[in-house]
Amino acid sequence: MALPPPDPQFVLRGTSAAVHTLHFSCGGPEPDAPLLFSGSENGFIHVWNLKTHRVDTALDGHGRKSVCFVETMGGKDWLLSQGRDQRICLWDLAEGRTSVTDSVFTEHVGFCRCSLLQVAQGRWLMAMAARSLEEVQILELPSKTSVCTLKPEVGAKLGMPMCLKLWQLSCGSQPVLLAGYEDGSVVLWNVSTGKALSQLTCHQEPVMSLDFDSEKAKGISGSSEKVLSIWSLNEQQNLQVYKTHELVNAGISDITIRPDKKILATAGWDHRIRIFGWKKLKPLAVLDYHTATVHCVSFSDHSSPRDRLLAAGSKDQRISVWSIYAQT
Repeated sequence: MALPPPDPQFVLRGTSAAVHTLHFSCGGPEPDAPLLFSGSENGFIHVWNLKTHRVDTALDGHGRKSVCFVETMGGKDWLLSQGRDQRICLWDLAEGRTSVTDSVFTEHVGFCRCSLLQVAQGRWLMAMAARSLEEVQILELPSKTSVCTLKPEVGAKLGMPMCLKLWQLSCGSQPVLLAGYEDGSVVLWNVSTGKALSQLTCHQEPVMSLDFDSEKAKGISGSSEKVLSIWSLNEQQNLQVYKTHELVNAGISDITIRPDKKILATAGWDHRIRIFGWKKLKPLAVLDYHTATVHCVSFSDHSSPRDRLLAAGSKDQRISVWSIYAQT
């Protein structure tokens, strides 16, 4: 008989608003406390100390507009955040500072989160939805130099970009971007040439979230439908549907593959977090704690497998933190 799913290891309360994005920073040397960054609908970013389960710092830089993306850049001291105020902010958190040191005005009105990729020491690429509805802009950070603008062919009718994932096979190899669009398709872009390499229709509805495993050349996407789409990338750089998985309830807000590529988690409109084995997409657990839509899921980057955590943020203003399959 299957074991009943566990309860959360702990729950973080105090955001006073729906939680839209989460990002762990736990891999630092001792005595650094492992941290969890959360972005809320009220425009605040909370920095949670995972030893005390309390907020260390609350950052306010998006004019009380919803924060949809947070990620650290090379350690805990530099943070990038994106808000519905059409700004992407770079924060300096060293030595207790809480200041925005730079920002980019996106001019994009949608919900598309940006994507970050470190391409060299102190150098990042950032993909973001551009002002023109169907376009994606790639900037180099911290210089904010424009690398390219990715424009679908005339008449392509992809609609707005909904989710983005920058990646490269190895450090020094050509960066590529996977973008999920409003029409349900996923497009692979060559960032260096600005050309689309491949396009695949994965869903009947807008692609809400995607993640990609560059080692296995395999990705997964979710939409407002009752289906997860798993697709692969062959050596000719063509995307192909690998398999689909029917869900019990419709609506996926977020998908993330754990860094060790063993399991993945989905955030559901049905208030549940679902855990699957990544190899065969075997359902492993349904985590039922939240009382409203789960907006985001994130795995921790602890160096020791037994310390690994999964966090989920919900419209119910709570963050549940779980220890599951940490030994595998």
